Amino acid sequence: MKGQILKLAAIANAPTRTIIGLMSGTSLDGLDIALCQFEGTGYGTVCRLVDFITIPYTDAFRSRIKKIAFQPAADLCELTVLNAEIGTYTAELVLQALKNWNFPASEVDIVASHGQTIFHAPKSFHLQDSAPNATLQLGDADHIAVKTGIITLSDFRQKHIAAGGEGAPLVFYGDSLLFTHRQENRILLNIGGISNFTWLPAGNSDLSAFSTDVGPGNTMMDQYVSIQFPGKSFDQDAIIARSGSVNQQLLEALMTDPFFELELPRTTGPEYFNLKYLEDALQKCGNPICSPADIMATLCAFSAGTIVQTIRLLTGDIPYEVYVSGGGMHNPLLHQMISEGLNLDLHSTHELGLNPDAKEAVLFALLANECIAGQQQAFKSRPGIPAVTMGKISLPD
Repeated sequence: MKGQILKLAAIANAPTRTIIGLMSGTSLDGLDIALCQFEGTGYGTVCRLVDFITIPYTDAFRSRIKKIAFQPAADLCELTVLNAEIGTYTAELVLQALKNWNFPASEVDIVASHGQTIFHAPKSFHLQDSAPNATLQLGDADHIAVKTGIITLSDFRQKHIAAGGEGAPLVFYGDSLLFTHRQENRILLNIGGISNFTWLPAGNSDLSAFSTDVGPGNTMMDQYVSIQFPGKSFDQDAIIARSGSVNQQLLEALMTDPFFELELPRTTGPEYFNLKYLEDALQKCGNPICSPADIMATLCAFSAGTIVQTIRLLTGDIPYEVYVSGGGMHNPLLHQMISEGLNLDLHSTHELGLNPDAKEAVLFALLANECIAGQQQAFKSRPGIPAVTMGKISLPD
């Protein structure tokens, strides 16, 4: 054990660190694996993405997670077994990626694993005044550390909650360190299962930066496609949605919800925005006649509308640029609707030097770098953004 502690201290004091960031989102499509090199910490952080891959989950593995993920009740035995199994499977995928890259595991200093979110329950969801915000990610990091032989950090969201946050979104910490610009106001928009963004005022501005979840990104569209179109897990190139028409009655019902009246920053998940939410909205507006393609077009407009509405509410007349990442950026209709709603051309984080598909995995590598090597808190605490380092440490032996 002492040897591992001394090794960790050496990694913390080294001029550079090689860290693998792992991310598996609510879409459950696979594991994002980002091999990163870091120099420095805080606002002096220099990050280089060495390599990146997304390894798809097997259908059988994805199905097992879907049986318990985001459900109000679950089989405790299955949940317990999956915690170990996801950790073991994650380690296998990391070793597979390293083999593909011909990169020795012995040269990786840290693995930073987000884990698989099973349930996210902020107070605004569970409505228990005496209980704190809560979230649960599976994929035990001891299994990752032992199987890979690499010191592993995990469970990042718990410290955020313990310090007064909601456990999400965590993108602020990476976005602000890597992408704050002295003269340009920026919105870093990430469209995964849930959409979120970081508002980064120019470095010479008196405005405050923060991150917030917005609402559904891909999650409701993906859920609907998987039910209505067997064999499909998402609407490739928005082909289905483009063949339908937006139903304005349904769109208005979807957009009318107490969640959108909550103050920013706020957080949510598929526990809230799901097919039950769609069923309730359909009933609310009198069950209009809609084809599956019409429903898809309307769900796309819903995701775009919540993003546009929240950004316009925040920015007012302030000029800004939007940089997009996440799976939703590959949906051309969603991209078009957001661009038209904001009357603004959207950029990719490629223009900032970072692969948009790798961005969230890189974020968790950066959080690990701060936890291990950060000299001091880079941020002052503000509502929803506690000034803490995050990550629990698992040693290989």
